[in-house]
Amino acid sequence: MSSYQHEKQYVLNYFADMESANVDQIVSVLEKHVADDYEFYGVYPFNKIDNVGDVAKQVWQPLYKSFSNIQRRQDVFMAGTNEVSGENWVMSMGHFMALFDDDWLGIRASRKVVMLKYAEFNCVENGKITKTGLWLDIIGLMQQVGIHPLPPQTGSSILHPGPRHHNGLLFDEHLPEEAQQTLTVLNTMIDDLSKLNANGNDRAGPEVMQKNWHENMGWYGPGGIGSTYTIARYQEQHMYPFREGLSDKVFNGHVCRFAEGQFACFFGWPNLSNKSIGGFLGMPSGDKRADMRIVDVYYREGDKLLENWVLMDIPYWLKQQGIDVLARTSSILNPEV
Repeated sequence: MSSYQHEKQYVLNYFADMESANVDQIVSVLEKHVADDYEFYGVYPFNKIDNVGDVAKQVWQPLYKSFSNIQRRQDVFMAGTNEVSGENWVMSMGHFMALFDDDWLGIRASRKVVMLKYAEFNCVENGKITKTGLWLDIIGLMQQVGIHPLPPQTGSSILHPGPRHHNGLLFDEHLPEEAQQTLTVLNTMIDDLSKLNANGNDRAGPEVMQKNWHENMGWYGPGGIGSTYTIARYQEQHMYPFREGLSDKVFNGHVCRFAEGQFACFFGWPNLSNKSIGGFLGMPSGDKRADMRIVDVYYREGDKLLENWVLMDIPYWLKQQGIDVLARTSSILNPEV
């Protein structure tokens, strides 16, 4: 049986060192844990960074300066072998809970507690982290401090719950047969979506989803889209607005995809390419093709998927179409920055 206990423990040690570090110690913590040829993949405005010093300077040090008493509160922690390229990865998803004490990315500080949604993928090879994918729900954070940079969203603005049965922290080993069952359900669902993209059916009936999803599914989406519950409301409040508001949808594959136990996860760089034809996110149509960088985390119950957590780099998708939501928000609400 494959075991990922060493990789899990290494990442947990890294998390502990990061949580206990101050701003001036960030570089030394990163140098302790990451490889010389380390690659970092982040949401806009961080994007891809290949230098440890730049990762500290651009990502972690500003985060630690702006948010006090940061706690990583995990809802899902898992590890597995990447189906795409064979390395071992560890994924953590949850929230960074902190006091928002100084402006961040031009967003005015609230001096109140916030829950910054995150998903972090770490590839561990030869005792070092060689790659990291870090998604942060920046628009979701804006909403928490009273900023709404986009038109009203189709889903609900809620703090994402963890798994229904509170069993997402997979610190122990799990049978590989469980992971394979989860991947089988997941990949069947992905194939069904690819078929819809190919045939242009943007308003498929509930029977398409009922093959792979529980009726009372939970779908927890990013700020700007929101969350929804049950197949019927998911289709009404996300699936149809998404599919009908975008054309020329192409699935580009994943950088990382794996499962452990009843959980599966993936991210792409980018996952999807498409063109806005009006309606999605309340945006008008446009002539520019844009990429979407997305994280999905799934929870399987029995032979169907029960819950899905999604982080989408919406600021990056908008930036490709000429809308810098961070710069615009800052110029209006925090112009002295």
